[in-house]
Amino acid sequence: MSRTVIRRGLRLIALASVVMVALIGVLAAAFRLQFTGAPAGWAMSTGNDALWLGHMWVDGRRDEQDVRVLAERLRTTGVKDLYVHSGPFELDGRLDPAKYPNASQFVQWAKRHMPGVRVSAWLGQKVKNGLDLDDPAARRNVLDGVAAVMKAGYDGVHYNFEPLGDGDTDFLVLLDETRRHASLVSTSTPQIEPYPLMRIGTRAVMGHDKYWSPGYFQEVVSRVDQVAVMTYDSGLPLESLYGGHVVRQAELALDLVPESKSLFVGAPAYHDHGVPWSDAAESVAVAGQGAKLALSEHGPRERYGLALYVDFAATEEDWREYEENWLS
Repeated sequence: MSRTVIRRGLRLIALASVVMVALIGVLAAAFRLQFTGAPAGWAMSTGNDALWLGHMWVDGRRDEQDVRVLAERLRTTGVKDLYVHSGPFELDGRLDPAKYPNASQFVQWAKRHMPGVRVSAWLGQKVKNGLDLDDPAARRNVLDGVAAVMKAGYDGVHYNFEPLGDGDTDFLVLLDETRRHASLVSTSTPQIEPYPLMRIGTRAVMGHDKYWSPGYFQEVVSRVDQVAVMTYDSGLPLESLYGGHVVRQAELALDLVPESKSLFVGAPAYHDHGVPWSDAAESVAVAGQGAKLALSEHGPRERYGLALYVDFAATEEDWREYEENWLS
C-alpha cells in the first residue's frame, strides 16, 4: 500500500471524526436549548399519572396492610394507573399462573383501598435472543396467558417487550389480537427518534433499535389506549442534556398521541443505570421539569402524566422530586 493511499485514508478518518464531533456538538446544543425557559403555571399533573409496581405485590410477599400503606402513599398523588409485574412470559410465550398466585387478592385490596385506580398486569420478556414474537405459536401462547391473567380481575394488560425493533409488524398483530382479551391495552415504548438519521446511527452501534420512527410509534399508538415512553437510560451525561432529551421526547409524543389516549412520560425512580453519569444526570425531578416544558409548549392536555419506574427502587427523595416538580 502506497504512502499516498495511507495519507488519503488517514485524512478520511480525520474528516469523519471531525464531522462526528460536530454532529454530537450540534445535538448536545439542541438538547440543551430545549431545556430552557420556565414552564407555564398550569403545566402540572392532572391526576393522570402511573406507577410500575414490582412482582412482590402478586407473588405473596405483600399483604393487605402493605396495600394500605401504598394507598396512603398515593393518596395525595396523581397516580391513577398501576402496572403490576405479573410475568414474565416464558421464552415460548407461555405465562405460568404460579408467577401471580396472589394477583386476584391484590386487585381486590387495591380496589378496596384505592377506589378509582386502574390495575393492569405488566407482562413482557426480552425479545432479542429470547421470546420470538414472529412465531405464531409463541403469540398464541402470549394471548392464552393474557386471557388467563385477566381472570384475576385486572382492568387491563400492559406490555413491555425489549428491545422491539422499529417496524415490527408482528407486535402490531399481537396488539390487535390482545383486544379480544383486554378492554384496556397499554404498552411501554422505546424513545422516539429525536432527529433524522439518529435511529440508523444508534442501530449501527448497538445492534438493535434504540429509537422508533414517528410513523411506527403512531402505528402502535393506534392500537392501544395508553402509551408510556421510556425516556430514561438515555446515556446522556448531564442533567441539562437529559432534560432536553425529555422535552424532545414529550413534544414528539404529544404531537403523535391523540388526546383521546393516555400518554405517560417515563420518569426514572431508580438508581442503578449501570453507568455513573446516568445516575447523576437522570432523575424524577428533571423528568418532571422536562414534561412540564413540553406541555407548556404544546398546550393543556388532560390525559398526560408521568409514569414512575419503579416502586421498589423509589426513594423518599424520588417521591419528593415528583411532588415538587410535577404535582405543584
